[in-house]
Amino acid sequence: MNIPMLLLHPHQRFLKGLFRISFHCYHFLFHPSTHLGSGILCAQPFNSLGLHCTKWMLLSNGLRRKLCVQATFQDHTEGLSDKEQRFVDKLYIGLIQGQRACLAEAITLVESTHNRKKELAQVLLQKVLAHHREQEQLNKGKPLAFRVGLSGPPGAGKSTFIEYFGKMLTERGHKLSVLAVDPSSCTSGGSLLGDKTRMTELSRDMNAYIRPSPTSGTLGGVTRTTNEAILLCEGGGYDIIFIETVGVGQSEFAVADMVDMFVLLLPPAGGDELQGIKRGIIEMADLVAITKSDGDLIVPARRIQAEYVSALKLLRKRSEVWRPKVIRISARTGEGITEMWDKMKEFRDLMLGSGELTAKRRKQQKVWMWNLIQENVLGHFKSHPTVRGQIPLLEKKVLSGALSPGRAADLLWKAFKSRD
Repeated sequence: MNIPMLLLHPHQRFLKGLFRISFHCYHFLFHPSTHLGSGILCAQPFNSLGLHCTKWMLLSNGLRRKLCVQATFQDHTEGLSDKEQRFVDKLYIGLIQGQRACLAEAITLVESTHNRKKELAQVLLQKVLAHHREQEQLNKGKPLAFRVGLSGPPGAGKSTFIEYFGKMLTERGHKLSVLAVDPSSCTSGGSLLGDKTRMTELSRDMNAYIRPSPTSGTLGGVTRTTNEAILLCEGGGYDIIFIETVGVGQSEFAVADMVDMFVLLLPPAGGDELQGIKRGIIEMADLVAITKSDGDLIVPARRIQAEYVSALKLLRKRSEVWRPKVIRISARTGEGITEMWDKMKEFRDLMLGSGELTAKRRKQQKVWMWNLIQENVLGHFKSHPTVRGQIPLLEKKVLSGALSPGRAADLLWKAFKSRD
């Protein structure tokens, strides 16, 4: 490291100690002074990883000196072996350079339930998050990507719509990432992960990335690590993120807590407006699209559009600047697709201008944190030696009817609290 510097006696010991810190690639700027001969203005990284900045004020001969030094990831990488550090660095560099293979490997890493891999994933996520913050600052504080949640009952035509809509977006110069979430079987625990096979054209597009993931028992129609996958996709340079889920009821709109806009896709003849209100998920929709509006289904599509317009009027207003819209689309003929994108851009611009989008994302970060806390606390509870030993016995008693579920839960909780 070639760092031009002039060390004078009063600050020599301090500066020598400072330069022992591990820097990656920094450029030091020096400002000449009539009293001291030199003084440090700021240390700025050429290839900054977006780390937090600490400032020291140096007072000498009545002059105030400001020193800005970028801290390293030393706190986050303690305990990593050289091999693990090289692995994380390789994924990070490849990810921000837009390499799809590194993005796929990074998502696989964050989806892992192995304890050590989870630690590596958090180191990687911290680096990507820092890079993400830096890029947002360069973008004048505006979000780098537009996150859209897509949900609807099976057979609504979600995959067909995404392929047609995605091709239109990539042709306009956007980079699209699709996180398709498949429900896992309660019997076998497996998932088909077949959404990508139905998007043959889009999956071959180099400006699109499709990642099917299983729910693995997670409620809400999203995976345990969907938020992390969104962050990685944005770090990879994708400016539009689609999260596709299967929504069939009240519990299936957890995706609304991690996206900017929630779009509900409904097939024609899907019930009247009362059925729409009962479905619950309609409450979270920012845009409702009636699919398959072509051929013989145009008339029923128009009817259900009118009924859902009436249904949305009965719901409480969630935004000061946006009222949910209902439109008709057809991925086969292309009807309404361009209009739908115009509505989505209008929503984004209005929410950004009013500040609601920024506030929404901050709230989502808090929800994300508490979701992870609940998951970790439950895992810690189940893995505790005393609790783990009593679970099979109490489960057997609950199954036989000898013990109520509430009583069994109380006994396990008492065992956990008395662990010390």
